[in-house]
Amino acid sequence: MPSDEDALFGAVDALLEEVASREPLPAPAERKRLREAAGLSQEQVAGVLQVRREAVSGWEAGRTEPRAPKRAAYARLLEGLAARYPAPGAEPAAQDVAVPGPGGTEPPRAPAAAPPPPDAARSAAVPSPSRPAGSTAPARSPAPRRTTGPETSTKGASTTEAPDARFAHGPLGVLDGDGSVYCLGGLVLDCPAGTVVEVVEWVLGEAKLGGARLHRAGRDSDPLIVVTAAAAVRLGLPAELEDRRSLRLPQSHAVVKQISKAGWKLTKRGFGPWARVYRPADGDRRQCVQFAVLPWDALDTRSWGDTARLPAPDVAAVLGTYASRVITPRGSTAVCGLELMTALRPPTRAVRDETSGTWVPGPVPGSLYEAVDPAPPEAPAEHPIVAGLYPRHHQRTPDQVLDEEAFDWIREPELLTGAECARRFAVGIDVNTAFLAAANRLVVGLSAPVHVKKPAFDKKVPGSWLVDLSGIELDPRLPNPFTPHGERPGGPAWYATPTVAYAAELVATYELPVPIEPVEAWLRPESGPYLDPWYKRLSEAYRATMADLGVMAGMGDVEFLTAMATHRQADPGTAAVLSAIKATVKGGIGKLRERPQGAGYRAGERWPALERPTWRPDIRAAVISTARVNMHRKILKTALATQHAPAPTGHLALGDDALVPVALLSDCAVYLSDGPSPPDVLPYTPDGKPAPGTFRLGVSPGMVKHEGTQDLMWAVRMLEAGHNPAQHIKGTDAAHEGE
Repeated sequence: MPSDEDALFGAVDALLEEVASREPLPAPAERKRLREAAGLSQEQVAGVLQVRREAVSGWEAGRTEPRAPKRAAYARLLEGLAARYPAPGAEPAAQDVAVPGPGGTEPPRAPAAAPPPPDAARSAAVPSPSRPAGSTAPARSPAPRRTTGPETSTKGASTTEAPDARFAHGPLGVLDGDGSVYCLGGLVLDCPAGTVVEVVEWVLGEAKLGGARLHRAGRDSDPLIVVTAAAAVRLGLPAELEDRRSLRLPQSHAVVKQISKAGWKLTKRGFGPWARVYRPADGDRRQCVQFAVLPWDALDTRSWGDTARLPAPDVAAVLGTYASRVITPRGSTAVCGLELMTALRPPTRAVRDETSGTWVPGPVPGSLYEAVDPAPPEAPAEHPIVAGLYPRHHQRTPDQVLDEEAFDWIREPELLTGAECARRFAVGIDVNTAFLAAANRLVVGLSAPVHVKKPAFDKKVPGSWLVDLSGIELDPRLPNPFTPHGERPGGPAWYATPTVAYAAELVATYELPVPIEPVEAWLRPESGPYLDPWYKRLSEAYRATMADLGVMAGMGDVEFLTAMATHRQADPGTAAVLSAIKATVKGGIGKLRERPQGAGYRAGERWPALERPTWRPDIRAAVISTARVNMHRKILKTALATQHAPAPTGHLALGDDALVPVALLSDCAVYLSDGPSPPDVLPYTPDGKPAPGTFRLGVSPGMVKHEGTQDLMWAVRMLEAGHNPAQHIKGTDAAHEGE
């Protein structure tokens, strides 16, 4: 019988072995170098570790990783070899030479200091996104040293979790013409590859690039290689794509042939600005590398600014920060927004089939796990459902189509009051990431729609409702909250649940004599806050990036406005990250109703996007409806807070002194003001706090910032010409800039 002491020592040894199993091993190429430096064969190593030779070969190629208890023994072998055969250029180990102490005595010998574990990586001082554009490339350290993960600065990843050893060098690398691969946090790797195929094999075998899954039922992010113009030449890629329609290399191109000949595959979109080279998964191990080709306009300037023109280290800093805070880029920011939804809420997970005892895919609670067709009013005009109901070129009326879009409204010039015409300025305020704020705690449908006749309205049930809201009368100076153009509806129309819920709120609050009685509805009995994780990750990324630019939560109004006035000029790289995050929000919501693309499409045909669970125009409508309703609610609260006489019951008429906007464009409102700044417009309580329910200055999603200021006559001329002042209030075209 073993003694208690033996049992304790055995438990301690097991614990130490578990700790050792979590420590990162040297890069696969370094494992091979150490074995060959010692003159050992793979058979000898396999014999000592009691494994097959093929296992050692797989460890050295990076195809597999050793598992406990073999991993701890393999790590010990590599550590011993590294002490005897340091990499060329590495600092030698300190010698345990005895130095006489005082009185001629010899102190006890200290154990020799182990040399830094060798690695294929070279460290360099690559800056964070705050590094000025156009600065020189970093000087390289002459001595390679091991890094177990990206050395992010304070402007790096927003998480403090320990890096995954499988992806020790970060989510992506920027390949330059000299074979250097710049990674996040100051790491430079040597890539000896001269072809796309060799790059793929190097990435999967040695580079340690990729990202850990965002949900335990999800999948890891594939490594991304960003190809600069110089690297494109090195890999045999053309300077620009000749086919501007399909944006891909022809099948006859040498690079495409090389990929196919080596047994790799391309997705249906081929080798274009964003390409994916893969082989079918080997068990649960994916074999896939993504490419972004900068000279082919992989980074849209509307989302990424001038990132593609920056030096390679700066590109790595910008894209790496975005990847660590949001997701590894895998296409446009719109694609990233949609992919982030799936990464945070995967459609399926492994569940045990009680009948067969095997593991099978099962839905993840709260996720979208299967593609469903929309209700007829929710479907865009190209959808087969619409083609089956109406003749070709039929223009659907409001009682046939759900039209939930953002505000685009201007007030008629003749409705300007005398008090407003006496003011001097037009001041624009803009809601921070309005669509993102609308997604917070929003309950959306998770299942297919169910048709119901004459239902009782329930604000807790997501869906689309056919109801007449034309009887709700508002002050003519206010935009109507039920239509994007702000005009009063002419009769029954389809609305998403948030719009009808706001109508019911107005009726109850202001005792309006209008019944809310839907004629019919398409409802989704299964529902949940599907977008909550998406909101949380993007809002944290947005606030962290704003903090990098010097705009913090909790600032006073004056301090906040001062910081906002120069935040983009302070740091172009981080400003590009901010722009990409905002584009991810809007693009992701837009992708929920992606329309057919390509010249070969014919009306009435299905298109690929319809087959994914995240093609959900009803969820897009719910988000936009909520954003528009939130905007109108604050506009109304602001008007009521600034008038002296309370509004009478039975209708919503405002006093002449009520503050009402003259224009709205999505999340921007333009007010006429006596002063040029938002505090001159927004109402405050006697103790200096924002009036309840009104707009509030601040950095968080849903709060507002200063959009711009022009003089009164500028705004009047815009209104008289039928132009929207909100689109041009900051001196540029907001719509053209993607705002």
